[in-house]
Amino acid sequence: MATNMTEEVAQDYPRLIDLGGAEVEVRVMGADDRLPVLKFARSLPEQDLLFLRIDITDAGIVDGWVANIKDGATLSIVAYAAEELVGYATVERNPLRWTRRVGEIRVNVAPSFRARGLGRSLTAQIFDIARAMGLKKLVAHMTADQAGAQAAFKRLGFVPEALLADHVEDRDGEAHDLVIMSYDVEGHSGQMDDPLRI
Repeated sequence: MATNMTEEVAQDYPRLIDLGGAEVEVRVMGADDRLPVLKFARSLPEQDLLFLRIDITDAGIVDGWVANIKDGATLSIVAYAAEELVGYATVERNPLRWTRRVGEIRVNVAPSFRARGLGRSLTAQIFDIARAMGLKKLVAHMTADQAGAQAAFKRLGFVPEALLADHVEDRDGEAHDLVIMSYDVEGHSGQMDDPLRI
């Protein structure tokens, strides 16, 4: 993805979403979102962070995320309610030649905004962005005990592709199985009948 893809997507933002009385603004993530992202990440339950490939509570990791956006390897959107970051969706592709058509999708929503349609909206938007990037396949990672997340992605058409035993370790040193789910971007219709509860 070239850096101009970020500029192209940014032309469609910001967008306002009405969540039953709560108005949320969605915009393309940039360097100004660094501190709000850190605050948001550090407020999330441990279980929400476990399946992520990167530790977004670490300032250096978030700096790397912002650098990847600037370089065009990652494109992220962030959601704000009353100037507080309440969710994000991101798609990142591997720069290796043989996997450049595959992107990893990550979506996180603040607990207070779950089951209200924000996760569903962010996921639909990042799907459209992934398609604009020319990606053909999306993958999502989560632990085997995150049944709710798996169900949400299944409703979108993701299918389990791999189970890696004892692949991730939480901060207490306990091992968890990792589930990798995948989705064919070209098959995404943009219409989701079931509410997404991320």
